[in-house]
Amino acid sequence: MKKILSALFLLLTFSVFAQNEQLAANYFEKGDFEKALVSYEELLAKQPGNSIYFQRTVESYQQLSQFEKAGKLIQQRLEKYKQASLFIELGYNYQLQKDEKNAVINYEKALDEINTNPSNVYAIAMNFEKKSLLDYALKSYTLALTLEPKFSFNQQIAVLYGQQGKVDLMIEKLLEEGEKNPQSTLFIQNYLSRFMMEEGDEAFVETLRKALILKAQKNQDIYWNQFLSWFYVQQKEYGKAFIQEKAIYKRNPDTFSNIVNLAEMAIEENQDEAAVSIINFVLENTQDLDLQIFSNAFLLRNRIEKATPKEYAVIKTDVELALKKFGVSPFTISLQELQAEFFAFQLEDPEAGKAVLKNALNFELDDYQKAELKMQLADILLLQEQFNQALIYYSQIEEDLKNDEIGHQASLKVAKTSYFQGDFQWAQSQFKVLKSASTQLIANDAIEYFLLINDNTVADSAQVALKKFARGDYLRYQNKNDLALTQFSKILSEHKGDEIQGVTLLRMGKINEKLGNYTEALRLYKEIIDLHSDGIYVDEALFFSAELYQEQFKQPELAKPLYEKMIFDHQDSIHFIEARRKFREIRGDTNS
Repeated sequence: MKKILSALFLLLTFSVFAQNEQLAANYFEKGDFEKALVSYEELLAKQPGNSIYFQRTVESYQQLSQFEKAGKLIQQRLEKYKQASLFIELGYNYQLQKDEKNAVINYEKALDEINTNPSNVYAIAMNFEKKSLLDYALKSYTLALTLEPKFSFNQQIAVLYGQQGKVDLMIEKLLEEGEKNPQSTLFIQNYLSRFMMEEGDEAFVETLRKALILKAQKNQDIYWNQFLSWFYVQQKEYGKAFIQEKAIYKRNPDTFSNIVNLAEMAIEENQDEAAVSIINFVLENTQDLDLQIFSNAFLLRNRIEKATPKEYAVIKTDVELALKKFGVSPFTISLQELQAEFFAFQLEDPEAGKAVLKNALNFELDDYQKAELKMQLADILLLQEQFNQALIYYSQIEEDLKNDEIGHQASLKVAKTSYFQGDFQWAQSQFKVLKSASTQLIANDAIEYFLLINDNTVADSAQVALKKFARGDYLRYQNKNDLALTQFSKILSEHKGDEIQGVTLLRMGKINEKLGNYTEALRLYKEIIDLHSDGIYVDEALFFSAELYQEQFKQPELAKPLYEKMIFDHQDSIHFIEARRKFREIRGDTNS
């Protein structure tokens, strides 16, 4: 019975103590230092060795300007425990009283403890850093390295330089550490990437780029090619990353998979020029059948997207030759899908496209391959205005693979089909859900259509202009570009001053680009920039105008100010990263 009572008493005592500790912490965090001090003094009296209670008691004294009591408590602990870091506490207490002389004396005493034992540097430097005494923290590491050269503090010193804003010195130390200890590269790159995001500073990125190029020039170690490749990938400059990866591959052929990964990234980011160069290199250097099929499918799709009707006959032959070379089988589904899409959308022969897809569905395929083929079949049915049939296929995919990206794609196409039909309420509810999709492209598409419907319903409750616009979008989907332009032109003339004007001009600009009417496209984008500068489409008008000047008119001097305006005024735009990359290219950041 006595043991049980003793156990209950101990449990009760512990519970009360824990409650007192929580209460003290709550007072401290709320800034009620008078009550916090009372609680922490009681806790420290019961546990004199507890460093947290000591620190909180000292800080409470200091917050209440009771510096004498704080100093006395620190001095007592210093005499009892002989901890070198307590000199920093004592010095800081003097500093709070603006007694710089005694503060420096105690900081120097802390540094002297490193002379006594270099291993004291860890606690001393850490405490200096906690007090934001960064110069003293740096002195601590420098002194310890003088006494014990085997120590390595490059990472710690780099972080301190970063906190001081001395980014050139920070970069120098991090790269020095990476060179000495390659196993620390992941930490270094993660730190640099966070710093790049937080800084958002062109000067920092440029400093890092120059430092890496200098290292690569001075030292032919493959390590610096790999680091430069990583850097360019962070900046989404895949063409420059490819130059580095080629150099790496020549010295280490086992790194070929890195080049394939780079190709996939360039494709995903729609950097066609870089992607084509990388894919051609892949084709020249691989015997892998899957890679050859993937590469041929990409190159053919790239040609189709840029082709004029005059080129269709040659492309049709090349697609057939590719299928003849690799065979019509489950392994060439990507080529068969491409052929079906080409028949339906470019050659205006949807029945031939459907025949290709239905034949492919007879193979033994996994669920994802079947879904891809059904999606393509639904797209062609939608092209033929067979809305209900298209919705059946989309809904099957949505149901079968609801938690996968392809399931979300099907959901997006269900919503777009409803939008084309003028069922805006249902479409809007679907776009609202898809705004949170894990795939950025799907989320961006959903946001675009959600805002389109929302903005043009608020302004026009009958949705008259929106219905006309959806019809124009559907004609554009069908590749009936002249009819689409006519439809959008009607909106401009019949709904002057309405919200829908800006996005209508944007659609007309993109169609004219597709038709090769680049001057007209520029005129339309300029109208958005001049007359709808406060709208949500101005960033796209700026970017597309810059792209036309850069790629079609070969006038980078006219593209540069537009890219620059994108960088400074539209940092939340989905085109921001590409605009920044192109701006740097024009500016002359050409070193690789």
